[in-house]
Amino acid sequence: MIQVQIVGVRIEMPSNQPLVLLKERLGERHIPIWIGAAEATAIALAEQGVVSPRPLTHDLLCAVVLALGHRVVRVNLTRVEDSVFYAELVFDDGTTVGSRASDAIAVAQRADASIWASEALVEEAGVIIADHDEDAGEDEAKEREVRQFREFLNDVEPEDFDN
Repeated sequence: MIQVQIVGVRIEMPSNQPLVLLKERLGERHIPIWIGAAEATAIALAEQGVVSPRPLTHDLLCAVVLALGHRVVRVNLTRVEDSVFYAELVFDDGTTVGSRASDAIAVAQRADASIWASEALVEEAGVIIADHDEDAGEDEAKEREVRQFREFLNDVEPEDFDN
């Protein structure tokens, strides 16, 4: 398993499809995972440290796990099949529960759990991305990312959160 970290939520143009971008902690490969609008919002809000006045679904799940006396200690991204990413939540007692990758990532953020990816998944889905942000300047890159996220939020409709 290879430890990865969240780079951020991006909007892929021109399709306006949100994706979460992960990166190897000790490498150069990135893993783009296309996700739904609700999951993109949940991940982006947690990345920005925004606390919802009422718990979102991922917050609720973490609260229930804690109330039952356990913790999510790790998230494993296990495989990718036909562009669908599979994951599992790993609890402090060793129990694992299957999950969508996007939900697992959102839970990992809230539970302060590490995120790991199988070597096969990183081999298949990992890409090396030229770092255009360095050329543009880090502040400009952050401003662009915030602008894109605001545009994404402006286009989100309540129906986008229906499952």
